[in-house]
Amino acid sequence: MEVPDPRLTTEPPLPVFTEEVRKNEQISWYRSPLPPGAFKRLHERSDLRAAVQTLGYLGILALTFTLAWVTFGRVPWWGTVLLVLLHGTVSSFLINGVHELGHGTVFRTKRWNDVFCHVLAFLGWINHEVFQASHVRHHRYTLHPPEDLEVVLPVPLMLRDFFLQGLFSWKDFKVNVFGAVRVALGKFRGEWELTLFPPGEPERRRAPVRWARLILLGHGLIIVTGLATGHWLLPVLLSLAPFYGGWLFWLCNNTQHIGLRDNVDDFRLCCRTFTLNPVVRFLYWQMNYHIEHHMFAAVPCYKLGELHGLIKKDLPPTPRGIVGVWREIAAILRTQQADPAYQHTPPLPG
Repeated sequence: MEVPDPRLTTEPPLPVFTEEVRKNEQISWYRSPLPPGAFKRLHERSDLRAAVQTLGYLGILALTFTLAWVTFGRVPWWGTVLLVLLHGTVSSFLINGVHELGHGTVFRTKRWNDVFCHVLAFLGWINHEVFQASHVRHHRYTLHPPEDLEVVLPVPLMLRDFFLQGLFSWKDFKVNVFGAVRVALGKFRGEWELTLFPPGEPERRRAPVRWARLILLGHGLIIVTGLATGHWLLPVLLSLAPFYGGWLFWLCNNTQHIGLRDNVDDFRLCCRTFTLNPVVRFLYWQMNYHIEHHMFAAVPCYKLGELHGLIKKDLPPTPRGIVGVWREIAAILRTQQADPAYQHTPPLPG
């Protein structure tokens, strides 16, 4: 197996930990072997390929916005409603763009990662400062509570969650909008936020507080402008879009860890990879290759498919498509209803 070049690790530095969360600091994660030369090649970033992914996604977002805007009053109301929901469907993947750009691995030029991370984070009401502080820990300590509280198993899912996410997610609205108000006031709550941003370290709180205030100011101006000019559809398409039409995002994003193992040192047992058609895979920023993303977090998203091809013989069987992966997940969830302690162990090669 090729020895990783530490210079290619571009993840942001970890925050200072309390003694309580140091016990798993040196988790020795299993990583699949790569052919000679593949490690360096996979980690090479391209501004061109990054622009195709980032500007392509923003272009689709602009297209759905335009279609909903220009058809308003010109087609039957239900036509505009469908286009608004389509715009929300695309907007719900903003968090995946923030996730990838926040890793700093999309563009070769660091400045462009930062610029577009801020653009997508603003559109999605996402406090990228809070998210990145949490997500670095999630990668280092994946599903090892209390070091990782970003995802805690078991993940309860109900069919009604899918329909609520597909229409309007009041839960996400409260977390993002009310959360922005709370953080803008300098209030951090819950075990995880207080671990990431301790009360005794105010300097670590300044960046998320500042960004929360910018989000509120920007979206406040959008809402006031839309209402003052009579263009109420403007805030619906710009400020509310991340909170409706999220059915496809729900189906994609909830596959990542649900039903799998926690407290293991093998990403193949705690993450899930599945195949997707090229269009949805593009909207999802290639995060269906989730084992690969955790194994080699500094590999750009547009190279995860290549990485999958190199190590797939060392991975569990890969479900095909959304139907295939949810058939597998549904079977696990049925077993967990009878035995809440059950965790699925994917079969590994050899």
